[in-house]
Amino acid sequence: MSPKGRHTKAKARIRAYEELLGSEGEKRARDLEIYIPPGPRLGKVVIECDGLSKAYGDKLLFENLSFALPPGGIVGVIGPNGAGKTTLFRLITGQEQPDNGSIRLGETVKLAYVDQSRDSLDPESTIWEAISEGYEVIKLGNREINSRAYVGRFNFSGSEQQKKVGLMSGGQRNRVHLARMLKAGANVLLLDEPTNDLDVNTLRALEEALENFAGCAVVISHDRWFLDRIATHILAFEGDSRVVWFDGNYSEYEADRKARLGAEADRPHRIKYRHLTR
Repeated sequence: MSPKGRHTKAKARIRAYEELLGSEGEKRARDLEIYIPPGPRLGKVVIECDGLSKAYGDKLLFENLSFALPPGGIVGVIGPNGAGKTTLFRLITGQEQPDNGSIRLGETVKLAYVDQSRDSLDPESTIWEAISEGYEVIKLGNREINSRAYVGRFNFSGSEQQKKVGLMSGGQRNRVHLARMLKAGANVLLLDEPTNDLDVNTLRALEEALENFAGCAVVISHDRWFLDRIATHILAFEGDSRVVWFDGNYSEYEADRKARLGAEADRPHRIKYRHLTR
């Protein structure tokens, strides 16, 4: 695909940002199964990384990583486990600091990120209480919605909503975190494997919600089909401490990777790191 063709989705999404913030977005919201309320209007600067490097011991996860997330952009973050994807999220949220380089967040940015290793849920609460905080009606942006109906949209049936949090499976916990985060009124979402343990209907509803979200999202996922549908850009952790920023969706990135690497692109290999030289 030509570079001109590749940029079409990204440009259309970014152009639509103003529509999604306005009355057109409100109209679309009424038809969505899952609605993500918009946060404050984003300025020109969203997230900018410049020359970012991070190592653990002498193992270099990545170096000289630079990119700028445009307003309205949706970035798919891909790569093998252990490559540094979640570490990047922790750098963006300030939970960790880079070894070199800088991260700049725009003045109007309001982040929503649930770090599942830190977010504490009361084991004695019910699933409904954990998501609704006990309110029968919750506010999503300018809309009000019955909280039990909202919880039900994440595939929790009426009886299941009364299940204690302490008895939840890992998949149920992921869905609770997702439901809590998406109602926060943020304008930049950091989603770490949001598609894990979702049924097909909830997955499609999430996809549609992100496409109609008046903001930005950075999404770590191994679901190539999902990223093909939603991503305007790809951030690929390719191994050997290298990260590639690509303007396009997953299929377009893959075509570019094969053109760059040739036969090596199809050869399976374990992730490798460069050693840090001081």
